[in-house]
Amino acid sequence: MDHRAAGLTDGEALATYRWMLLTRRLEERLALLQRSGAFPLALSSRGHEAAQIGAALAFQPKLDWWYPYYRDLGAVLVAGSTLLDLMLSSFGKATDPASGGRQTAYNWGDRRLNIVARSAPVAVQVPQAAGSALALRRQGSRAVVYCSLGDGATSQGDFHEGLNFAALHRAPVVYICQNNQWAISVPFGRQTAGGSVAQRAAGYGMPGITVDGTDPFAVGAAAREAVDRARRGLGPSLLELRVARLDSHTSDDDQRQYRSQEDLGEAAARDPLPAARGYLRREDLLPDDLERQWEVDILSELDGAERRAREAPDAVP
Repeated sequence: MDHRAAGLTDGEALATYRWMLLTRRLEERLALLQRSGAFPLALSSRGHEAAQIGAALAFQPKLDWWYPYYRDLGAVLVAGSTLLDLMLSSFGKATDPASGGRQTAYNWGDRRLNIVARSAPVAVQVPQAAGSALALRRQGSRAVVYCSLGDGATSQGDFHEGLNFAALHRAPVVYICQNNQWAISVPFGRQTAGGSVAQRAAGYGMPGITVDGTDPFAVGAAAREAVDRARRGLGPSLLELRVARLDSHTSDDDQRQYRSQEDLGEAAARDPLPAARGYLRREDLLPDDLERQWEVDILSELDGAERRAREAPDAVP
């Protein structure tokens, strides 16, 4: 989608891409650190950046509330988490804002930023987000709740109970399903009847829309509409963002055991980062020197965050 048609200025379109680039470089650094033995787990968000950044930018940090899922690296950055915060979590340090180094990495939480510490079981955040949204509405708050999940979560009972509760009480929550077509090793077609997550929203009387999750501007336009609807007291929405999973489920998984080379090639062709870069260059918005400077700046930020995280005190056993 043309960024202007999506309601963005040239500067906002560039900022969207820089968030995507930061997320990708952080993801790559975390994967490298895991492979080097610095910590035990890496969980890739590569391929999800456009969906996460496009959606998250529709919300207001420190006003709205966040229920991210474990692949939501870009969203928690937009919500206000720093590179150091996320490094501390992966290294399991005592100053990790999520849990003081006691929770598995990628289970983010931060009281300062209204990021609710997530529970590990799949889909439990869906009814939790509905409850929080109802509480905010009863308090007279303008806040909206961001709740993301993978397509595998839509097969859990919590998903249906949460959507029903949110719709029944017109709770101000936006559900964002990042559908990468795989629930660990189970393909979407073998776990979801009907071929669509979004169409399930009709059964609960809420809007459901499927969006190309590799297009950050299309995602942003849909998310802003859903957030505005929730903020005006019109209830929840369900967005199904079709994304590409470029890497294995986690660093403990090998997707080559269950995905064909053709499938992996099709996913790689849908990588949102080069697509967004190409669009901005065609629009004469992203000169080479600007992107090079961004890369230098991000590398410096990552180096500093990693150094400080390594030097931070470990959690007390």
